Amino acid sequence: MAVRKVRIPKGVEIVEVLGHYDKKARLVKKKFNVEITLIDDEIWIRGKDEKMVVAASDVFKELVEMTRDGRLVGWDEFQYIVEKYLESESRPSLRDFARSSVLGTRVKPKTEGQKVYMEAIRENDVVFAIGPAGTGKTYLAVAMALDYLKSGKVQRIILTRPAVEAGEKLGFLPGDLLEKVDPYLRPLYDSIMDMISPDKFYSYREKGVIEIAPLAYMRGRTLNNSFIILDEAQNTTYYQMKMFLTRLGFNSKVVITGDITQLDIEKEKSGLIECQKILKEVEGIKFVYLTEEDVVRNPLVKRIIRAYEEYEEMEK
Repeated sequence: MAVRKVRIPKGVEIVEVLGHYDKKARLVKKKFNVEITLIDDEIWIRGKDEKMVVAASDVFKELVEMTRDGRLVGWDEFQYIVEKYLESESRPSLRDFARSSVLGTRVKPKTEGQKVYMEAIRENDVVFAIGPAGTGKTYLAVAMALDYLKSGKVQRIILTRPAVEAGEKLGFLPGDLLEKVDPYLRPLYDSIMDMISPDKFYSYREKGVIEIAPLAYMRGRTLNNSFIILDEAQNTTYYQMKMFLTRLGFNSKVVITGDITQLDIEKEKSGLIECQKILKEVEGIKFVYLTEEDVVRNPLVKRIIRAYEEYEEMEK
């Protein structure tokens, strides 16, 4: 009977290592065919197959180190990286598998286009993601923003989008300006609250760690140490886009997402369309174009997009 021990140091929450109701421990027990016991501040791993016992203990060792470094691994992500770990013959570091998903979330690229998009964000200060609905433009940007926040690369996340009907229609809605534009920002709330708990989200909002605001609130600001996402950028004007891009401060990332086939303003006035001509040769700026092949919603969405593209081409 092979035995290995993994000590849990002070400052590391046992629940983060073993999981709520020991879910992570039970998964390791099942997948590695080992027995797991917690004795004081040590995890004891026993089993007949020494290789599996060693592998299971390595998982817990790295999980302890990742937790101590502030890198919390959720249940869905833990399942994913354990499966990948077992599939690999070389059994590299658990962290290598963790890096293949977005840090701290269960999100990972599902298409080649999404993979290129995420790499572009890592390698450039300003990234434009242009593509149809359902390609993960906003969702992946939010996931990357949480990655950078949790790893300490930035100090805050700023999410913004234009409120297209900022004129008379908003005037009929009750409440102050923030309450009036709140419906326009709701998709950003949905994306980020799908990845972190509501309690943590509202805590971040109260502390100013996460800010969600209409584009007009960006004027006059310099955004340092931030991960900034401009969503629905196809509805920005030329001057709004220029204003937004010049807010970029030190140690910051900017991701601009949009779908130029879904304009709510005149095509000639879209800042997203214009900036492709203006900025395409600027070093440090990357344009990523996603297509219907990158749609990860209901398969019917791809067929809808294709049908509209064919109709619009025929109309031209």
